Amino acid sequence: MPEQRRIVCPHCDAINKVPGDRPAVKANCGRCHQKLFSGGPVELDGPRFHKHLANSDVPLIVDFWAPWCGPCRSMAPTFDRAAQMLEPRARFVKVNVDTNAGLADEYGVKGIPALFAFQGSKVAFRHSGTADLGVFKGWVDRLSAPAGPHATA
Repeated sequence: MPEQRRIVCPHCDAINKVPGDRPAVKANCGRCHQKLFSGGPVELDGPRFHKHLANSDVPLIVDFWAPWCGPCRSMAPTFDRAAQMLEPRARFVKVNVDTNAGLADEYGVKGIPALFAFQGSKVAFRHSGTADLGVFKGWVDRLSAPAGPHATA
């Protein structure tokens, strides 16, 4: 039996098990039947964020932002484009710090935009300020690389 990956639905938050030999981009949720990857960032609050973080076998790339933040707004199209290009190798998530201050505090966000890459519920990378597509691609490439004796960290 092929290895399975846990992927949390961005619509209903159901935990889905997708066979490793099945393209995740084509997978639908077993509960709500919507696509597990839509090619865009998912807006999450604290409880939903923690559910995705604890139950996802794909890396989470997170943008802590606020609607009033000029650099956040200017980077939004780049973050959207990264999600279009790099899903389903990673889930792209946006967290509004105005409505989720506790979550921002939990991860030590002092300024925005603050970008994080999570793998296995742990922070793998973080970046303060705006970023280009290369940053996101580099993170996803490193986090989704196969493990083994020849893998690089």
